[in-house]
Amino acid sequence: MNIPLLSLMIFAPLGMFFLMFFLPQKAAKLHKTFSLGASLAVFVLSCVVLGGFRPNASKQFAELLPLIDKWGIAYNVSVDGISIFLLMLVTFLTPIVVLCSYKYITKNAREFYALILLLESGMIGTLVAADAMLFYVFWELMLIPMFFIIGMWGGERRVYATIKFVLFTLVGSLLLLVGIIYTAWRAADGGQMSFAIADLQRVILTSKEQLWLFGAFSLAFAFKVPLFPLHTWLPDAHTEAPTGGSVILAGVLLKMGVYGFLRFVFPLLPEASHVFAPLMILLSIIGIIYGALVAFVQTDIKKLVAYSSVSHLGYVMLGLFVFSLQGLQGGMYQMISHGLSTGALFLIVGMLYERRHTRLMAEFGGLAKTVPLLAVVFMITMLSSAGLPGLNGFVGELLILLAAFSASPLYAAFAATGVILGAVYLFHLYQKVMFGPITKPENKNLPDLSLREAIIMVPIIALMVFMGLFPNPILKRTEPSMRKVLEQVNRSPVQAVSSIGRFSQTAGGRE
Repeated sequence: MNIPLLSLMIFAPLGMFFLMFFLPQKAAKLHKTFSLGASLAVFVLSCVVLGGFRPNASKQFAELLPLIDKWGIAYNVSVDGISIFLLMLVTFLTPIVVLCSYKYITKNAREFYALILLLESGMIGTLVAADAMLFYVFWELMLIPMFFIIGMWGGERRVYATIKFVLFTLVGSLLLLVGIIYTAWRAADGGQMSFAIADLQRVILTSKEQLWLFGAFSLAFAFKVPLFPLHTWLPDAHTEAPTGGSVILAGVLLKMGVYGFLRFVFPLLPEASHVFAPLMILLSIIGIIYGALVAFVQTDIKKLVAYSSVSHLGYVMLGLFVFSLQGLQGGMYQMISHGLSTGALFLIVGMLYERRHTRLMAEFGGLAKTVPLLAVVFMITMLSSAGLPGLNGFVGELLILLAAFSASPLYAAFAATGVILGAVYLFHLYQKVMFGPITKPENKNLPDLSLREAIIMVPIIALMVFMGLFPNPILKRTEPSMRKVLEQVNRSPVQAVSSIGRFSQTAGGRE
């Protein structure tokens, strides 16, 4: 096919973003229908891309258009096994976010739905960019709509949460830009500059350069993950964001940090990745346990789900830094699973908030009697997040723990405590909300799952079950690209470094 599918996916929502402002301000129904139709059209295009995708490590559906020849900057886009399912996650969740916002977004609805489409364009562009400068432009573009979504439609502390979110991510973005420019300069080596990611990945950097660049790249991506202890912006952003913003933030934006490690850090900085691996594994395990423990003591349901993301993303980072195919594939699978299960949990929190206008666990109880369908949906989603065999959360966690055990039984032993603690805080949440006596009169006559809410939740639950029972379609398509990443990160012979004291020796110059 000669149709530029990736460009259509990027620029269709961007074009719709501008067209939205020609619609009448007060035509709320038209805004909803327009944005839903646009996001569904992009989802259909992504399904065409997935249907034509072949399980190999090559770049597919590639498009190239030179932009600034002197600096080697080009409009260069493509997909591979690392980006294809994250791309599907973006296009799948966006219409769900639009649909879930129908009821509670009443003020400035046109602007809200326009920003959702702009955010979708930025997320797609980030995932398909094969030029580092193009990647950076889309990376920054994602920040703008999320800033306004939290700041305009968020909770009481939305201004504080928005400023904190922007400051954390902006610091990381500046470091990312410095790293990209320096690597492109080194790639030129006195000749023609190029920002093509494939060209940057072929640069041979000294050990000292790799250590400094690892600091720049990894901090930028670790802020976005967020890796412990850089996670403090996340609970505030999640708690204050509207439901749709929380779904996109948890479902997709956090994954962009992990994607950055796979796309930039491992291929560009193999030696430094091995040097810092023990530290990154330690921080990942701390994040797993810390996130689960802090989630358990929360009284606000939305904060509990927010801290659960810190724990789950710790598993993803652990899978990456044990440097095995099993770990990389487990990390990728866990990213997609987390996007579905945690996104669904935030949707359910939004449904509960619409009914009671509170997120405090103490205000609920006995809801299984009054909203049985919602209770069933909540139970499946909770079990998915807890990693029940047969649902999507189990496969990724199992692969990561097996990979961690192969690297060190101690890693697996500590990481496995997160599985236990995850079941504890999730079952505690479910018991508090759905069982026990109905102590609040407001809980006696709550409406059950509506048709709109069922349309939102049924596809997500279907994917949870499918991914839990049939992991091979995803694993098969991601394996060649993950093997390539593994070859890149292991291309330089390095010795395992187990203490911080070796870092300064390595930084002294070439090894």
